[in-house]
Amino acid sequence: MSTDVTNARKIDRGEAAGGCPVSRGSDGVWTVRGYAAARTALRSTDTVQAGLGVETVEKMPGKIRRPVLYRDGPEHREHRRQTAKYFTPRRVDESYREVMERVADAQLAELRSAGQAQLSDLSFNLAIEVACAVIGLTDSRPGLKHRLERFFPEEFGEPGFTSLNGLYWIWRQATNWSGIYFNDVRPAVRARREKRRDDLISHLLDEGCSSAEILGECITFAAAGMVTTREFVNLAAWHLFTDSELLDRYRAADETERLAILHELMRLEPVVGHLKRRTTAPVELPTEDEETVTVPTGEIIDIQVSATNTDPRAMGEQPLAVCPARSLNDASPAGMSFGDGAHKCPGAHIAIQETDIFLNKLFAVPDVRMEAAPRVSFNDAIGGYELRGMVVAVPKS
Repeated sequence: MSTDVTNARKIDRGEAAGGCPVSRGSDGVWTVRGYAAARTALRSTDTVQAGLGVETVEKMPGKIRRPVLYRDGPEHREHRRQTAKYFTPRRVDESYREVMERVADAQLAELRSAGQAQLSDLSFNLAIEVACAVIGLTDSRPGLKHRLERFFPEEFGEPGFTSLNGLYWIWRQATNWSGIYFNDVRPAVRARREKRRDDLISHLLDEGCSSAEILGECITFAAAGMVTTREFVNLAAWHLFTDSELLDRYRAADETERLAILHELMRLEPVVGHLKRRTTAPVELPTEDEETVTVPTGEIIDIQVSATNTDPRAMGEQPLAVCPARSLNDASPAGMSFGDGAHKCPGAHIAIQETDIFLNKLFAVPDVRMEAAPRVSFNDAIGGYELRGMVVAVPKS
């Protein structure tokens, strides 16, 4: 247990510590920093998805089905019920563990051959292949990694028609969407129209989705399953490389304890920093001393995940320390890092499992070391961190 430091976080989001569990800013947005209030907001049937580009999606023609991330209500709940089978712990273990093991071994073989590598490249390759297996993007033409890197660049520009830079980003987005459609989604859809498989694309075809609608779902799952997992692998490795006590514990642990360590690191350093909801009716949120505050209809609630995850009322003593065995007060081991309620991340177990398989193999390599720490930047769209430039090295084989 690493409790000899006040704050074990690697990522500084520039957010003030403490503060009211629920407060309303001058811009009218309600900021939630308390764990109980966040859980209430996320589980309420009187809130719907906000942020993450939902305003743009709402402008789409009504006949086009929205990706599941942007739907709410009975239709959304039914879709989640039908697709839950792809993400259960048993399904992950039986159907995807072999893929995770195989890809992790291949990435580490490349590392041993070269002697060093960018961890963000290794982890992205891992995340891509696992997510593709779950989604059904298994008939792609070469170059998927490059297409995804262009789709999710380190820095985004602002599309628009009033400047050359804005026009460039409109052109780039259109090019990226069409590139993934023609090279990845369309081949997968064609293969599954001929013969269904046990994956998400086959399920979407059975639901009557068009190829364009399937493209939207694939991009959504790519962002959720590939990009965020890539960052967490780097974050967890960074902690382990720089905390010898924690690394010794991780190496000696069985899988259950290793997963507990990773959940604790995810709680401490959530990849997604903000979750936003819009109220469709008045919502009462708990504050302190059994008091509540009412958020009126039509208001935006901004859940500050990094704060809710360190709320001492839920997480106990020393919430900024790494303590996998901490006593939780009716809280999830990963806090709100995977969300809660109707939009809770369905791939949470996949992300933690593939991270553990890769890191367990990585830290079993003799004399593995970190030669360069990562540089930290932020994705404003999700309030998330991006870690690039971490160099890991091993003796060349």
